[in-house]
Amino acid sequence: MGVKLYYTTVTASRTVKSQQAEVIRILESKSIQYELVDISVGVELRDEMRSKAGDPAAVPPQLFNEDQYCGNYETFSEAVEADTVEQFLKLA
Repeated sequence: MGVKLYYTTVTASRTVKSQQAEVIRILESKSIQYELVDISVGVELRDEMRSKAGDPAAVPPQLFNEDQYCGNYETFSEAVEADTVEQFLKLA
């Protein structure tokens, strides 16, 4: 599978929860297949997400195509506004 969404099921942040839900809703509305990677399962997954994103403080949601970093919620949101989600996710 190509698109991976790094997210967490354990967060007290309403912002993170709403951003994750919005990304999932948009991906599903566009019928884009994706894999969920729950970083709350283990610290190694969180570290992997941050390493791949090139940001030691990165928080979910983070999007990748395989191991290629696409961006975070803000950049995804900009792609939605510009109607360039497929290019953003490196699918086009």
